Parts: sequence; C-alpha cells; structure tokens
Amino acid sequence: MQNKKIVFEDLGVMDYKACWDYQEKLFNEIISQKIANRDLPDEEKISTKNYLLFVEHPHVYTLGKSGDEKNLLVNENELKEKEASYYKINRGGDITYHGPGQLVAYPILDLDNFFTDIHKYLRLLEETIILTLKEYGIESGRSKGETGVWLDPESSDARKICAMGVRCSRWVTMHGWGFNVNSDLDYFKNIVPCGINNKAVTSVNKELGYGANMPEIKDKLKKNFSVLFDAQLI
Repeated sequence: MQNKKIVFEDLGVMDYKACWDYQEKLFNEIISQKIANRDLPDEEKISTKNYLLFVEHPHVYTLGKSGDEKNLLVNENELKEKEASYYKINRGGDITYHGPGQLVAYPILDLDNFFTDIHKYLRLLEETIILTLKEYGIESGRSKGETGVWLDPESSDARKICAMGVRCSRWVTMHGWGFNVNSDLDYFKNIVPCGINNKAVTSVNKELGYGANMPEIKDKLKKNFSVLFDAQLI
C-alpha cells in the first residue's frame, strides 16, 4: 500500500516560524494516520500522504538539536540591525542561515512509502542537488563525514553550496535543505556555518557569475527529485 505520490507546494516567501508550524502540522497528520492504521484491517487502512514544500524565508538563523550557540557570532541587537531572526529547532545539525535567494525544500515523506533507510534518504537529497548543479556545468559532491553538497570538497578551496538537516520520527521526515541559489553570502559571516569553521560557502550565482533563474532551478530540482525517489509530484 505504498503511496509514491508527493503533493508539491511552492509557498513563495514565508516567515520561518509560520512555515515550521505548517511542517509540524503535516508531519503530525501523517504520524497520526500511521498510528490509526495499526488498529485497522488491511482493507480499511488509509494511505499516508507525502509532501514536498519549496519556500524562501526572510533572513533567519536556525540552530539544530546538536548545535552550539557559540556558532552564532552576533548578539540580539545585531540580529535586529540585520533584520534577522533566530530559532532553536528540532532538526539534526548545527547552525545555518536561510534568506531571500536561497531555495529551501522541506520533504515531508513517509519513508515507508519509499524505503526505510535514513542514510539513503540523505544521500538522495544530496544527489538531487548534485544532478541539478551538473545541468549548469557546476561539478559538486560530498565531503566525507559532512552532510550537504560541496564544491571541490577535498581541496583547500572547499565551499558548501547546500546545507541539510532533517528530523525523522516513525519514518516520517521533516526539515530538509537550504540551497544557495542567489543568496546574499554576507549573512553567513555572522555564523560558523554548520559548525565548520575552516570552509567557505558559495552560491549558484557566485559560481556562474550571473543571477540564476530560480523558476528554472525549481523545475530541474523537482524533476531530479521525482526520478531519484521514483515518485510522482502532484
């Protein structure tokens, strides 16, 4: 009874907390359905839903469960000056930045509909970005022991183009990736990104030397995501 259809929503620009609340709502609805299905005969079980949300956030810093607050390098007053907000949240990983020009994706999937392997899930999220970058002639890959997508990961010029952090409970996922498309990279100077202090960050427009076409990138990401997950976006 696997449901490989994924409801796609482009939320445009949305406040971080409002979007987090929306994620939690969808996440909890899926988990509630899974729990209800346990007590039902097979013919009465209801397939769980899956979602893929695209969004851009106003300037915000988020700190994961395992993160260190010392990796935020500005105080409350400086945050206000930069018109940025700050949240401690329930994903894995350390601190990251979201803002205009960065494409954030939140897959809220019941992995029982696909595969129950969180390592494979993270690798496929990374592969979605890697394949999309390749379509722009940008070679990218993985850095050993560090989740996300990097350019020249093994060199002294290693730079991160996409950060990732997820939460998974009862094989239902939330949170996801922050992909620097046309991001203002100066905002990364206010943190130690992902707690890694010896590597830089970059963006698609910095690598290409011109502003990237966000609608086009969204289409390519959706295509690559649906192929990798053998899913249908609806």
